[in-house]
Amino acid sequence: MKKYIAEIIGTMVLVFMGCGAAVVLGADAGVGNLPVALAFGLSIVAMAYVIGNVSGCHINPAVSLGVLLDKRINAKEFCGYVVSQVIGAIIGAGLLFLMVEVFGVHDHTGSLGSNGVANAGGIGGGLFVEGILTFIFVLTILGVTADKNKSSVAGIVIGLTLAFVHIVGIPLTGTSVNPARSIGPAIFSGGQALTDLWVFIVGPLVGAALAALVFQVLKTKKGAK
Repeated sequence: MKKYIAEIIGTMVLVFMGCGAAVVLGADAGVGNLPVALAFGLSIVAMAYVIGNVSGCHINPAVSLGVLLDKRINAKEFCGYVVSQVIGAIIGAGLLFLMVEVFGVHDHTGSLGSNGVANAGGIGGGLFVEGILTFIFVLTILGVTADKNKSSVAGIVIGLTLAFVHIVGIPLTGTSVNPARSIGPAIFSGGQALTDLWVFIVGPLVGAALAALVFQVLKTKKGAK
């Protein structure tokens, strides 16, 4: 149970801090996308060293899928992780909603940092971008966490990787690479964010599955060598 509570907390922090940065420092605030990318990345770094030894700090259904396919968790654990992550994301987005609607903080995104496909060229472009970026992110996670000698730096590597995929993805889709991160804000924003939501569930999950497949091939070749 502790690992699921940890995933709720970790995902809540990721959504509140990452999407929160987008809300208060969006493009029309004139500061660019780098601070938002760093907010997502630093959230991962912080949580990795807080809950990493409890749950592994997946805080992302796509990451949990990759870990499941790499046979590090079982199907029951996977379901528990995903439910916990979605709950955490909804709590994080709910806190942002209160911040905007109750306390009057200006939302520079207009949608609590929700994802969208318009700038990516539509649904096809959104699926492509999210699939590729999630592939890179999950492949990095599987690789760095497979080597116990890298455990002390794994959180930093993963956080920096999340930041750099955001640098590319923010202008295109807002960057999801995480179905839970997309579900939370979309529930409260509704409208187009909710309509496009399936793209940010399917794209990351397909990218994660591909990353797990490629990682299996790389492990096999390494062992054969």
